[in-house]
Amino acid sequence: MMDSYRLKTLTSLSVWLVILLALLMPLPLQAAHGISIDGKLKYPDGFSRFDYVAPDAKKGGSLTLHDLGTTFDKMNPFTLRGASPYGLESLIFETLAVPSLDEPFAEYGLIAKDIELAQDRLSVTFTLDERARFSDGSPVTAEDVKFSLETLKSDKAHPFYQIYLQDIREAEILGPARIRFHFQRVNRELHMIAAQLPVMSKAFYEKNPFDAQGEKSMVPPVASGPYLVDKIDPGKAISYRRNPDYWAQDHPARKGMFNFDRITVRYYKDQVVAVEAFKAGEFDFMAMNIAKQWQRDLVGRPFDSGVLVKKLFPHKNNAGMQGFVFNTRRPLFQDRLVRKALGLALDFEWINTSLFFDQYTRNNSFFSNSGLAATGLPQGAELALLEPFRDELPPEVFTAELIPPSTRPPDSLRANLLEAKKLLAQAGWEVRGGALRNAKGEEFKFEILLGEPSFERVLAPYVKNLEKLGIRAQYRTIDQALFTDRVKNFDFDMIVNVFGQSQSPGNEQRDYWHSAAADRSGSRNYAGIKSPVVDHLVDAIIYATTQEELTAACRALDRVLWFGYYVVPHWYLASHRLAYSSRFRQPEILPLYYSPDQLLMTWWDGTVK
Repeated sequence: MMDSYRLKTLTSLSVWLVILLALLMPLPLQAAHGISIDGKLKYPDGFSRFDYVAPDAKKGGSLTLHDLGTTFDKMNPFTLRGASPYGLESLIFETLAVPSLDEPFAEYGLIAKDIELAQDRLSVTFTLDERARFSDGSPVTAEDVKFSLETLKSDKAHPFYQIYLQDIREAEILGPARIRFHFQRVNRELHMIAAQLPVMSKAFYEKNPFDAQGEKSMVPPVASGPYLVDKIDPGKAISYRRNPDYWAQDHPARKGMFNFDRITVRYYKDQVVAVEAFKAGEFDFMAMNIAKQWQRDLVGRPFDSGVLVKKLFPHKNNAGMQGFVFNTRRPLFQDRLVRKALGLALDFEWINTSLFFDQYTRNNSFFSNSGLAATGLPQGAELALLEPFRDELPPEVFTAELIPPSTRPPDSLRANLLEAKKLLAQAGWEVRGGALRNAKGEEFKFEILLGEPSFERVLAPYVKNLEKLGIRAQYRTIDQALFTDRVKNFDFDMIVNVFGQSQSPGNEQRDYWHSAAADRSGSRNYAGIKSPVVDHLVDAIIYATTQEELTAACRALDRVLWFGYYVVPHWYLASHRLAYSSRFRQPEILPLYYSPDQLLMTWWDGTVK
């Protein structure tokens, strides 16, 4: 037998060996029903529902919506070519986890019932809910999740997914309902990005090619969401019906939501026609983004009688940036001074008063209406990010605040145009023969492309101001499908665009600003930005490890984009303008961070008993 001293010594060594191995191994954090960037969750394990849904919401009734454009030509929302119908992604497909709309950056498990983030943050493990089913009754498995990740990262999918998911290196199947995603590097939000993965049926896409074209692309998909594609009326409408066997109808992240038995989407060629159709009762809900129509057109008998209601719904969304976007791939817009000059020609104050009934606030940041917007002059961590690039950046990045041009007294449009004229002269443009020309005699002229006509009345005064500088700008409205195709391929001089932002910006910034996206068809780097400094700051946002680092990186990027003059800043509204049928009922509590569509899915038909 072993003597007691040797036994005690070996036992002690064994204990220390176990401890050492434990310290060396990347242990998972406690498995959780939800995840967030900062580790905080509002809703505990076993919560019954979100606060912004109603426990007494009734199931039943119908909802008719609208969309603009010629129609749709595919049943896959995840590919680049063609157009899918409104609602297909949000009503038919589901993700591993879903966001809470009253927290800035939290998600709760849906298809995944359990989420484990490794201590080294280089992997996340999902355990799938054994109840999760596709609409054909088959279970959602780890094989489906792996297939979904690999497909969306492939060149078959829209380029956005390849960029957004690029730091997820691979998926490892641990069991029929357990899968681990391995990451390329540490990224504080990557586990949340992974949880946003739309899960597709591998069996369905083995029978129906993911990138099918023509008639084969119109086969309704099998997915796990609350609705099924019911009826397709090409060129006119699509209808969805609530799946009576929906697996998650009592799930706490779904309770009180998706209450309508049928949702129909009708198509209209332009916004003006759509407004009149809404007033005539052809559809039930309209989110309005045009001030004139909200003020002057959404009036009359249906509103006076109470059949229709219009109301402002406040939110705390990051407003991002809306503006006229310069396509810097065009030689005409490659000079920063030229872009700055054209920004001086927009008279926001006149437009807001004369056209918008003073409803809007001017964008003063690419992260407007949020604490991520740059203010004052750079200092601290923000300055430290910018300092290594001082010689490559415009001096204003370090010496000027982000203040858009104004015509409020003592400023004036005339003074702004005189300043613009000086800038254009510095860039080699002078008025000769009644037109602004360069040294080669080439005229300064360009086209502003629109997908629908409502913005024409805003462009008219802007174009007139540009004429005073000798610039010949034209605006043209084209068919929505053609507009979408041209924008995908960057075939434009200038467009109107909104760069939306979340409460916690991350990987999507690559799609907006990074050099890798500039020449990739379908990306949202519409300006064609190719800047090593911007690339560095985008990476600083994505790989920030604390909220303080994220804020500093966002503010630094904000300054570089602002003084790059890639857009002519527009305006924003910190409320959603919604008009809707008075038969709808709503929960008592509003969410904080939400879109009109997300809010609508918590409503129900008040005529249902």
